[in-house]
Amino acid sequence: MQLGLVGLGKMGGNMRERIRRAGHTVIGYDRNPDLADVHSLQELVDGLQGPRVVWVMVPAGAATQSTIDELAELLSPGDIVVDGGNSRWTDDERHAVELGIKGIGFVDCGVSGGVWGLENGYALMYGGDADHVAQVQPIFDALKPAGEFGSVHAGKVGAGHFAKMVHNGIEYAMMQAYAEGWELLEKVDSVTDVREVFRSWQEGTVIRSWLLDLAVNALDDDEHLEKLRGYAQDSGEGRWTVEAAIDNAVPLPAITASLFARFASRQDDSPQMKMIAALRNQFGGHAVENKK
Repeated sequence: MQLGLVGLGKMGGNMRERIRRAGHTVIGYDRNPDLADVHSLQELVDGLQGPRVVWVMVPAGAATQSTIDELAELLSPGDIVVDGGNSRWTDDERHAVELGIKGIGFVDCGVSGGVWGLENGYALMYGGDADHVAQVQPIFDALKPAGEFGSVHAGKVGAGHFAKMVHNGIEYAMMQAYAEGWELLEKVDSVTDVREVFRSWQEGTVIRSWLLDLAVNALDDDEHLEKLRGYAQDSGEGRWTVEAAIDNAVPLPAITASLFARFASRQDDSPQMKMIAALRNQFGGHAVENKK
C-alpha cells in the first residue's frame, strides 16, 4: 500500500526504511529538505492515491496539532490520519472529533523501539475504530517485530497512546531500580567488578531484560559512567502516568518515585537536602557541610 509519512527524524526515518523493505510505497515529508521526498504536505497528499493514509511522526503538542490542522484541509473523506508520536491520549480524542467532522478517520499509535526499531521492529499500541485500524494494518504488520507479539489494537481512540504512556511509566521505574542497584554496588568495597555483576544477571535471573542488556552496553563503553553528568530529562509521559493515576485513584508509588528522582537529578545543590541537613543538625547535632 501507499503511505504518507510526516516527520523523518531518528524514529521516522528508520520507520520509512522498514516499511519500504516490506514492499510498501512511502512518501516522506520533513521540514529538513535533505531528509524529505517531497517539500510540502500538499505535495505529499497529491502523491498518494485515495483512500490515503498519512502517518504523523512529529513532537507532541503544537507541532502535532498544526500538522493535523493542515492535513484536515488537504485530505478527503475516507482518508486516515495516524498519530504515531507521543501525544497525550486526551489530544487524540479531540483530533478524532475534529477530523471526523470532515469524514477523515483517526488512529493513535504508541510506538516503542527507538534506534533499534529498524532491525528489530517496533512495538505498536494503537487505538481507534476497527475499520480505520484495518486500513492501516499492512503498515502495522510491516513495522512490528517478527513473531506473534509486539502489536495490539488496545481499544478506542486514545487507547494506544494511553497504553504507551503506561509502558513508559513502567520503563521509568525499571530504569530507576537498575540505577539504584548499580550505585549501591559501586559504593561498597567488597564488590570489585560491578560491570561483570550486571553482565552475570543477563542469563538465568528474574531481572534479565533488554534494559539490563543496554545497561551492560553502557558500562562496556564507560565502566564507571565517569563521562556522564547525573542529569536525566523526562519526556512528559511519566508525568501524565502519575496524573492519570491520581485521576483514577490508582497507587503508583514506584513510578511516582522514579519520576521525582528525575527531578532531583537536575539539582546540583538540592534545596530539600539543605533543609534535611539543617534539621538533622538541629535535633541530633549531626554535622553539616558548608559551601566552599
